[in-house]
Amino acid sequence: MAEPVVRIPDAKVALSTASVYPESTATAFEIAGRLGYDGVEVMVWTDPVSQDIEALRRLSDYHRVPVLAIHAPCLLITQRVWSTDPWTKLQRARSAAERLGASTVVVHPPFRWQRQYARDFVTGIWRMADETDVRFAVENMYPWRYRDREVLAYAPDWDVTKDDYRHFTVDLSHTATARSDAMSMVERMGDRLGHIHLADGNGSAKDEHLVPGRGNQPCAELLERLAGSSFDGNVVIEVNTRRAMSSAEREADLAEALAFTRLHLASASSSASTPATAPGPSGPSGASRSSAAEPGPPQPRLSHGRSRIRRP
Repeated sequence: MAEPVVRIPDAKVALSTASVYPESTATAFEIAGRLGYDGVEVMVWTDPVSQDIEALRRLSDYHRVPVLAIHAPCLLITQRVWSTDPWTKLQRARSAAERLGASTVVVHPPFRWQRQYARDFVTGIWRMADETDVRFAVENMYPWRYRDREVLAYAPDWDVTKDDYRHFTVDLSHTATARSDAMSMVERMGDRLGHIHLADGNGSAKDEHLVPGRGNQPCAELLERLAGSSFDGNVVIEVNTRRAMSSAEREADLAEALAFTRLHLASASSSASTPATAPGPSGPSGASRSSAAEPGPPQPRLSHGRSRIRRP
């Protein structure tokens, strides 16, 4: 049997509903379906539709776009969405994920002023993860900066690899803002890396969320590494399109981000390899941390329509 031209991981490419802001959650489903995304990640925030499970189910069914992940409402602007109690928020996010068939709940580490929540966060996330098949993937953040001063806004730490979680989300806009080494962070996450927020950045004090390829982050390198590994999580396009002058310009940015991701998720079959195990600490689940061997340059065949790249 002939070798496949490319080898593509089982990862699905999703659109974060935050990527269409200031347009609505409903618009995100429409665009995701039209452009050929595999699904959406719902950012639960002030848009009432994002908080309504039945409304999300109807949008998913109508556009034939599955909900692959739920981003829990843990931003500053969502402190009163789905309760003011952070554990209640996570319980509702888990329930939403289970009811909608999503595999992952994305959660940020607590703000430092949420003292009790921060104190119990690591053990609490493990406890919740033990109660469901849904992944609780804790996302890396960054220090806040004002002029030459840094403010440590998150606890236990903005660098979530310093603590023990079953699954991680890596966000490459956040690594840019933190001015940290994204690939070193990915290596520390090892096989606990379960979810990707793909965006770019240039190291500004602001969280830029640029279209991949427009900043200095290793977006292509990360995707190529995933293509040479057994990664089976979701790759979510989470970019800022607020400055788009029209809906057409916003859609063009989201199409470009999808094409970039599909391109670099394709790995030449002759260079695809099994991840090499790296020594590192294990968590209560016994999961070990690992890093993938570097794959060679991608050589994908592109096609039109939803798949965009022919799968073997």
